[in-house]
Amino acid sequence: MTTIYVAILTYVRPVEEIDAHMQAHVAWLRKGYEDGAFLASGRRVPRTGGVILAKGDSLEEVEARLNEDPFQRLGLATVEIVPFQASMAAEAFKAIL
Repeated sequence: MTTIYVAILTYVRPVEEIDAHMQAHVAWLRKGYEDGAFLASGRRVPRTGGVILAKGDSLEEVEARLNEDPFQRLGLATVEIVPFQASMAAEAFKAIL
């Protein structure tokens, strides 16, 4: 199966600063979906950051894309990337792996 990358974003600036740049971040996310690089994304609960499920040919490719995130470029969040290869998956999920 394909390697999936779990990108865990952690805000390092106040939420007010995050919200001021949310529109640019969402536009960047939409581009990732259009390119087929992102599978799912959303806020962490409680709201301390976000999570993006991504796919790519390599960790370096995914890192390069995540470095383009306005939250990263502006120093608003840090990101940890956890690569994994699913050994089992629900049938519906297998179609996108």
